[in-house]
Amino acid sequence: TMRFAKVVFWCAAIWGVLILVPLYFMLGKINLQTPPAVTHPEFFYGFIGVALAWQFVFLLIASDPVRFKLIMLPAIFEKFAYSIAVFVLYSQARVHRSEWIDSIPDFILGVLFIAAYFKTPIDTQKLVPGVNSR
Repeated sequence: TMRFAKVVFWCAAIWGVLILVPLYFMLGKINLQTPPAVTHPEFFYGFIGVALAWQFVFLLIASDPVRFKLIMLPAIFEKFAYSIAVFVLYSQARVHRSEWIDSIPDFILGVLFIAAYFKTPIDTQKLVPGVNSR
């Protein structure tokens, strides 16, 4: 149903904002705790900005899942692009186990996004030109 998609995308957006916004203020701490230090802060802050922009896309989807159903597809990709990449890096011993564990919520959200996509009805008014239009 539409309610499932609304809840999933609202929760994803809230979670994302809560996780991402503090990162803007943590570069120094991250540099100390996980060397080597970030040498290109523009990529670090750029990543946060792009990821934060997606949280607003999730809010848009939550506002009308039927209308924005197709946007769920790139949202699914967004979640799996990160979580699968971290899993591959972990399997190659290129990131610490904690990074892989930190990516699990994104993987779970990706699965929930897939469920939301399939539970959300298709907007039939957009499929049949002239129906219900005046």
